[in-house]
Amino acid sequence: MKCVVCKHGETQAGTATVTLERGTLTLVVKGVPARVCANCGEEYVDGPTSERLLQSAEEAARSGVQVDVRQFAAA
Repeated sequence: MKCVVCKHGETQAGTATVTLERGTLTLVVKGVPARVCANCGEEYVDGPTSERLLQSAEEAARSGVQVDVRQFAAA
């Protein structure tokens, strides 16, 4: 797909590091499957992957975690 940010590059399969913040929680997830623009580096995460990231953040927030760094685990 064409990058919507730079409008020049094509995206390729790759991985991203996603940081989610809410209140006092900071969750960093490495190795997240994403489409990455070959020109500008913009990262696009699909809907199902986003849902899994948000579920992980919700679980971490409920358990009282303030800072957590995780590796993405495939389902």
